[in-house]
Order: sequence, then structure tokens, then C-alpha cells
Amino acid sequence: MTAPSRFLAWLVLPLFALCSSQLLADTVEGAPQALHLLDYIGADYPQTVESGKVIDESEYREQLEFIQVLQGLIVALPAKPEKAGLEQGVGTLRSAITARQDGAEVARQARQLGAKLAVAYEVSQAPIITPDPTRGAPLYAQHCSVCHGDTGAGDGPAGVGLTPPPANLRDAARLDHLSLYAIYNTLGLGVEGTDMPAFADQLDDRQRWDLATYIASFSADPAATQGAKVYNIADLARQTPAEVQAVDGPQAAATFRAQRAQPPQVKRGPAQLLDYTAETLDKSLAAYRTGDRDQAYDLSVAAYLEGFELVESSLDNVDANVRKDTEKSLMAYRQSLQDGLPVAQAQLRLDAAKAKLQEAAGLLGSDGLSWSLSYISGLLILLREGLEAILVLAAILAFLRNTGQQSAVRSVNVGWGLALLAGLATWALAAYVINVSGSQRELLEGATALFASVMVLWLGVWMHDRRHAAAWQDYIKSSLVGGGGRFGFAILAFFSVYRELFEVILFYETLWLQAGPAGHDAVLAGGATALVLLVGLAWVILRGSAKLPLSLFFSINAGLLCALSVVFAGHGVKALQEAGIFGTRPVPFFDFDWLGIHADAYSLSAQVVAILAIIVLYSRSRMAEKRRVSVS
Repeated sequence: MTAPSRFLAWLVLPLFALCSSQLLADTVEGAPQALHLLDYIGADYPQTVESGKVIDESEYREQLEFIQVLQGLIVALPAKPEKAGLEQGVGTLRSAITARQDGAEVARQARQLGAKLAVAYEVSQAPIITPDPTRGAPLYAQHCSVCHGDTGAGDGPAGVGLTPPPANLRDAARLDHLSLYAIYNTLGLGVEGTDMPAFADQLDDRQRWDLATYIASFSADPAATQGAKVYNIADLARQTPAEVQAVDGPQAAATFRAQRAQPPQVKRGPAQLLDYTAETLDKSLAAYRTGDRDQAYDLSVAAYLEGFELVESSLDNVDANVRKDTEKSLMAYRQSLQDGLPVAQAQLRLDAAKAKLQEAAGLLGSDGLSWSLSYISGLLILLREGLEAILVLAAILAFLRNTGQQSAVRSVNVGWGLALLAGLATWALAAYVINVSGSQRELLEGATALFASVMVLWLGVWMHDRRHAAAWQDYIKSSLVGGGGRFGFAILAFFSVYRELFEVILFYETLWLQAGPAGHDAVLAGGATALVLLVGLAWVILRGSAKLPLSLFFSINAGLLCALSVVFAGHGVKALQEAGIFGTRPVPFFDFDWLGIHADAYSLSAQVVAILAIIVLYSRSRMAEKRRVSVS
């Protein structure tokens, strides 16, 4: 392998490490187990102690054992600023149980402590895909009915003689103190000291959520589903019917039970996504008022990534200026939090951002996208995201075919083929296995864009250095045939495709939901049109390049790749800013998204660095060429 290729190989390793650690990071070990115990304390303790007297001595001893194990789990968690408060909360909860305090108060403390733990250690308590109890029914029959009985009454044949006996899943008083997440968590972890096994190795994440909703149906009245309020999936997963009843009354609790047993299909149309953005921004400002700047900033990032960003593509096709102005106002509010501006100034920026969100909502409509907008969005998403990858791939393939390097062509084809598989695998992981947040998504995009910037700059200068036939022939003999150059081409092909593909899939998934059933054909038609245009562009490049002199062809390709390096640098920094890795610094300059030009000091600085690198490397190449000519 040549020295440049070895350099690229070493550059790839930390990139993969960064992306994999951020994208595929699991929840901190011990946090779900601690939540599991807190849920059981909150559900079981109220039935164990009444008016300061122990009703069930064995259950009370179990509660003491649970709290002791819980303390050990909290102590073993990684250090965080919130950890001391959690340890203090567990101590207070243990004192309350030891003192045999009222059951409702202990349950309230356990739930509050669980909420703080989930936030501190980023435990996702809501499903990615809306659960379906009809998928959970056969799973219950296969795995649960033998002990819990066909109707969930705890009277299954295998449960006879078990100590303690299988739980009665129709016990509404107990189920009302368990959240849907608690049921899901129990299915994954089992119950220590009982015959309830852990199903994490038999049922995947989605199956456990489906089964949890089916179990919740045992204590629900289906007729109460259509209540005055429709609960979102996050509330249905995290809250308990008892909590809802305490705040809104028994009728609301009945509606909540019914809806968590048959969760409404989640709508992610433009209105819902923009409403989410506005609501999360309000929560952000509320946290800022209390002095919790970190939480406020995190919420402002989530408001953008999980809401507005998902409608950007559609809004861009209606009014690009509104999209840009809304994005800038959201970033300005976020920056006010990072700069520690007074609450009044942050409020002004928030009001401006919400006004822009309302304008965007008016343009996109509430229920779904029109047929024409669905088609245009489907067309431009793939065309915009695929254009850069096609330019790089077509330039490389034309270059290799014009110089007769068919073995290297195969390496490039393997590179982009693997990128397709990796992109689809990443999407599948995000959809069915792990919860990839918007921040992780942007981090992945930013890292790959910056890496691609370095790669295409290297390749552009490399081609420039070999634009003369003699230099090219020397390289053929010394390197490309040996495989080092083919490795570099394959890596570049991989990242050129992979950096675009996951984002394309994400945007199409969101567009599919926004368009609704009536617009699905339009989305598919738009994507098919874009695919034809991209294939046509690649064909034109390959055919046209064959007629160019080798020196001119090398020079054009080198210039194109160096220009793309500047574009990728701008895109990469912007993605990292959107992920909240660092802030923004608007400057009086023009925006041109297709060229990666954004009116921001950080983004423009990265592009200036790329341009300076091009100048330096080209100057070095020119000096080396003059020395070669003088020697010859």
C-alpha cells in the first residue's frame, strides 16, 4: 500500500470509531435495571403498607431488598452531575420505605426519581415505531399464556404451585401504577426472585412493545378510546393511568388506558412536526428561566432536529427564503442560550422563531402535502442529495475507464455497493433496533462530509499531479496496479455514497408520512424521475469524457473534485452545528446551499481552509513540475 493510501486508512479508523460510538451507543448499563426496580416499588408498595402498617410481610421484605439493590445500581452508574442528586433521592426513598410511610407518597417519590434517572442517563422510554397489540397477541399466546393464562388472570397450567404465583394481568389497581415502559422493561429484564424470565434474547425491541400494549389491554375498556384527548406515544409509554387520574380524573384515566392498549397511529405531517418544534422551544425557555442552561440548550437542539429539520426539504420546494429565515431564527435562539443572554432577549428571539414557524406551517398546510408538492419533494430530495455522489463516482469511473484500469473500476463498484448496504443497514438499525437521535444523525453526516472533503481534495490534487502522460504511466507501474490506489478509490466511493444515502432514506421516510396515502404515488414518481436524471447525468459524463484529451480530462476532474471538497467542508460544519456540537456565528454574506455556502463564520472558515489547502497543494505541484522540467 502506498503512503497516501496508508494515510487514508489511518484516517478512516477514527472516523468509524467516532460514528459507531455516537450512532450505536447503548443506554448506560444499569440505568434500565434501576428504572425497572423503581417501577415495581411504585406499583407494589402501595398495596404492601397501609396507614403505617405492613399488610403483606413478605412483599414488604421484598421492597426492602429492591431498594438495597437499587442503591447499588445507582452507585455503580457512571459519574454525572446529576448522580449525587439521584443517590440522595434513593436514600430518601429508602428512609420512607423503612419508616412505612403512606403508599401514595412512596409511589410518587419512586416515579419522580425514575423520571430524573431517565433524563440523566438518556434512557429512551418510548417506542420508535407505534406498537400494535394485534402483533402482540400471538406473542402472548406463545410466551406468556402458559403461566398467566389465556385471559391474563394468572391461571395458566404452568403457574400452578409457583411461589410467588404468576401476576394477575387483569388486576387494574396494580396495572394502573405501571407505565407501558415498565411492562416493556419487565418483558426484557424479567423479575428477580420469581419465575418470570427475561425475554430480551427471544423478543426484539419492537416485539416487546407490541406485547406490552397487548398486556395493557387486559385492564382497558376499548370503548373509552375516543375520549376528549388523544395522547401522544411518549406520554402513553411513560405515564401511568394512576398519574392521569390524579390530575384529570377517572374519565381521562379510562381514555388513557384504552389508548395505551391501542395506541393511535402517529401522525408526522408538517403541522405535527412544527407543533412539536414550537412546544419543545417553550420547554427550552422554561428551563432557561430556572437557570438550567444545559437542559434549555439540549431542548432547543431537539426542537430543530426532531421537528423543523424534517420538513425543511418540503418547505424548500415551496419557499426557500422562508426555510432559510426560519432556520436562521431557530439558530439565533439557540445561540442566545449558549451565549447566556438575559431571559428577555432569549424570549424575543424565541418569539421571532415561532412567528417564522407559523409562516412555514401556513405554507405547508396541516393535513398533508399536495400531489404536486409530494412529487417535487420526491424529485428534489434524491436529485439534490445524489448529485454530489454521482459527480464524484462518474468522475472516478470515467477516469479509470479512460486509462484502461478495469480492475480499479471493480474496486470502485465494490465501494459504492458496500455503501448502499451500509446505508440500508444503518436505516434498519435506526428503525428497528436502536434509537438514533437527530443529533447523532447530524453528527454522522457532518463527520462523513468532512472526511469526504479531505478525500476528494486528496484525489483532486492527485489527479492534477498526474495530468501529464509520463507522470501517469509512472504511477500505473508503481502503484495503481499494485492495489494501493484502488483502495483509495474504493474508500472515496464508499463515503461519497454513504454520506448521502442515510439522509435520503430519512427524508423519504418523513416525506412518505407527510404526503399521506394520497401522495405516495407522487413521492415514488418524483424519486423515479430523479433516478433517471442522475443515471443520465452519469452517462453524459462517462460518454463525454471519453472524447477529451487525457491532460484536459485530468485537469477538469481535478478542478471538479477540489470544488466539491469546498462544498463538503461547508456542509460538514453546518451539520455539526445543527447537531449542537458547537454554536453559530452569523456574518453578512450570501447563502447558496447547493455549494455549501452559509452565512456563518464557522462554515465559511472551514471552506477558506479548504481553499487555502488547494492553493498550497497546487503550488507545491507546480513547483515540483518546474523542477521536473528543468531536470529533463
